[in-house]
Order: sequence, then structure tokens, then C-alpha cells
Amino acid sequence: MLFPRSSGIQLHVTSLPGPFGVGDLGTEARRFADFLASAGQTLWQVLPLGPTGFGDSPYQSFSTFAGNPMLISLEDLAKAEWLDIPGSLRPPKFWPDEVDFDRVVPWKQAALNAAARQFREGASRAEQRRFEEFCQRHAAWLDDFALFMALKRREPTKAWRQWGKCVRVRDERAIRKLTGELAVEISTQKFLQYAFFSQWDALRRYCHERHIRIMGDLPIYVAHDSVDVWIHQEYFQLDAEGNPAVLAGVPPDYFSASGQLWGNPIYAWDVLERDAYRWWIDRFRRLLDMVDVVRLDHFRGFEAYWAVPAGAVTAENGRWVRGPGSKLFRALQDALGPLPLVAENLGVITPEVEAIRAEFGFPGMSILQFGFGTDPQAGTFRPHNYPRELVAYTGTHDCDTTVGWWTSTQPDSTRSLEDIRQEREHARQYLNTDGSQIHWVFVRSLLASVADTTLIPLQDVLGLGSEARMNRPATLSGNWRWRCRPEMLDADTARDLRRLTELYERCEKRR
Repeated sequence: MLFPRSSGIQLHVTSLPGPFGVGDLGTEARRFADFLASAGQTLWQVLPLGPTGFGDSPYQSFSTFAGNPMLISLEDLAKAEWLDIPGSLRPPKFWPDEVDFDRVVPWKQAALNAAARQFREGASRAEQRRFEEFCQRHAAWLDDFALFMALKRREPTKAWRQWGKCVRVRDERAIRKLTGELAVEISTQKFLQYAFFSQWDALRRYCHERHIRIMGDLPIYVAHDSVDVWIHQEYFQLDAEGNPAVLAGVPPDYFSASGQLWGNPIYAWDVLERDAYRWWIDRFRRLLDMVDVVRLDHFRGFEAYWAVPAGAVTAENGRWVRGPGSKLFRALQDALGPLPLVAENLGVITPEVEAIRAEFGFPGMSILQFGFGTDPQAGTFRPHNYPRELVAYTGTHDCDTTVGWWTSTQPDSTRSLEDIRQEREHARQYLNTDGSQIHWVFVRSLLASVADTTLIPLQDVLGLGSEARMNRPATLSGNWRWRCRPEMLDADTARDLRRLTELYERCEKRR
């Protein structure tokens, strides 16, 4: 699929400003879309939008089909008269620079419960009919998800495999009994999904009116403690008790000398193939209904995946196992047509991986920060080696910010102080810079390149340091917390970014 020459910004919804402790789909999301338009940007990349669990990672969601209620705008609920903000809410003083999930989540859950109760008691017939139509249209995933979340609310410290055996194996009588007992909470969960997708659809229309496409993100794996695994245990390599038989991860890489042990269960690809990949088709169809382009996480895992024995504490002792390869993408394409996918082809990339990507015409990714080290693949990340069919980034949500990367003097598990010094000197020579305004040097280098698409994390547009880093791979806490202050999205920054974007012909010049 051809991608027009364009540029955009990566910013997850949680990082938007706002008064209620976490970014949402309301006023500030629309204001950010206006900022993108004024800056000449035509892409907004978000991270996965599902409801998050332990660790608050958007890559560890309770459902691959549902939306995250924490992203629902309370102000927009109030405008719809589904929430009485003065009467229901007494928000504590939240931090403007980061999400304090431990305080935000319980407070916002209480506010959302109040909105669900107000909707149940006071919705008009027309509103009730629209809600019922939504529930019927999405029943294939919504009924199971609502029950799953109702059970999680009843026993929040237990994963599904710790539920009683009748519930764990989904005995029909047990499920029917629980559905009756938890009817009110199930209704609440369905309302929250209705509110989320109503607001998401409205935001997407707002973006389209400003010629902004949204790039979504599809993780290759799903969380073990998710409705997806509970409902389809046959699609995963599990033992008799529902525990993963092998764990997902990657071998030692740029981020960690011991690899990354993600801990997700790995698919039973033979079972999925016998079922004609129906679950994957449904998963892609759902996301493509929500976004315009999809970044497909860990693309290399579809050719061969790193399987780590259950019980391991690092990912070092895994092994490569053949994945579905082209068969999966042929099935997806046959069902859905040409796929607007970007393949995250980072890590240990083999000719077999690139052959699959080339067969379907998926552009790959390049990270400029990776271009100056000693890795044998570093040269492919430098702009003079870019092909046109590429999405080029300064860094991603897993990287330090560009300013943080440039100024850090701390060795890590993969780089010594001497490695960092040499990396910096190489970048200095290659980019012909003394290091001042290094973030703009990186942005200009990408925008000037032949890569069809460039995406810049907002932190790099703003020139922020390591305090604004979104995620540190191979760590379990303190991630996904950074938030943008409203005053950072100013007219001067938009003007500077637009000037470069126009200069390198990634948007139409203003007349």
C-alpha cells in the first residue's frame, strides 16, 4: 500500500493535558488535533487503546477489542448530561507532568460509575436505543468482556486462572448464574464501552476534518490475564491449569543485555491456522474500524518468535520457533483487502522477515537514535541509507527522548561510557552539529530524508529530557506516566515545525 509523503507526531492519549489526572478523548485531544493541523502534520500516532492492567502498560491490556475507560472525557460526559460534575466530582489535585495511576484510577472509576448510574436512571428513550444498538452490534466481544471485567471488579487481586474451576473453564451453568448476579456491573461495563467508542468516533471525525489520519498500534501478543485468553484458551500454549507453557520475549538487544521477558502467553499457531485465523481477522477488522493506519508491533515475531521456558527470570535462554509467516497475512488480506500496515521490523531481522514484509508491501521502521552505535545494523538507521517505503522516527515510546539520549552519561547494560562517547562523536560528525538544539537537528534530518513518512514523539518536538521518557523496556514500574503541559503546545512551536514540514514538502504550503 502506498503511503503519501507526510509527517506526524507520536503522542499517547494518556499524555494529553487536562484537569483530571490523565489525558482523555475530550477538549485537550481536540486541541492537540488543532495543534497538529497548525503545525502541518497529517498523522497522529497513538499507543494501544485497550484497558490496562498491572503496570499500566498499554501493551498489557484486559482486552484487544475494548477501549480504555480511563480515556473517557468526563467533561464530554457532562455535556451529554450523563454526569453531574459539580455534584459528583471532587477531584484531588493531580500532578500536571505525569499520571499518578494509583490515585487517578480509583477516583476516575468512581466518577465513571456515577455516570453509568445516571445514564441507567435518566437516559432518554433515544439514548437508550442507541446504547442497545451498540451492545447488539458489538455483542461478539462485548458480552464476554463485560462479564470478565465484572468478575475482575468482584475479585480485583485474582487473575482469571485463579477463579473457581467452573468459571475458569467457562461452564455454561456457572456463566449463566454469574451473568445474572453481576447484571448491574455488566451494564456499567457496557455503558463505559459505549461512552468510549462514542467519544473516540467523534474525535476521529474531528481529526479527519483537519486532514489528520490516526495511526493505531496492534501489539503482537495479548496479556495472559485478559478476556482474550480466558475465552480462547485453545489459541494459546497453556498448561492444564491455564498457566503459560512458554513465555514471550526477545533475546538480548539494544535495550537489555539479558533480553526482554514480556511474560505474555504465546499463540498455538497450528490451532489458529485450523480456524482460518478467524480471531486475528476479527482483531484487525476491529482496529481498522477505529484507525486509518496500523503499526504492527514486533513484526519479526510472525516469521519466528522467541519462546522462553515458563519459570525463567530472564529471556536469555529462549529459542527461535517458526511462526505463521505469510499464511497469516494472506488470510488477513483475503478477508480485509489491502492492509494499511507499518511493520515494526526492529531487533534481530533476517532475510525471511524482510521477504514477508516485501511480499505485502508493508513499509518498515527506522529509528535515528539507533544509527550511531556499534551494532552491525546501525548503518540501516542512517538517513542516507533510507528507502522511500519507510516510516522514520527520531525515537519511539521505548527510547529515551532525543535530548535525554544526547545528554545522558550513564552506562547501561548494553553500552559502556566509551560506547556512549563514540556514539555521540559519530552523531556529531554525521549530522554536522555541535549538539545545540539536538532535537531540531534530528527532526530536520528526518524531514529532509526520502522516507515517505516521518513520526516524531512530541517530547522531541518540545526538546524535553529524560524526565519525559515514556517507557524503559525490561522494567516493571514507573512507566507510561509522562504528560504534556497545555502551555507546551504553543503557536511558536507549531510554526517552527510547520516551516520545516513545508520546506521538505511534507505538507501543502499556506498561501
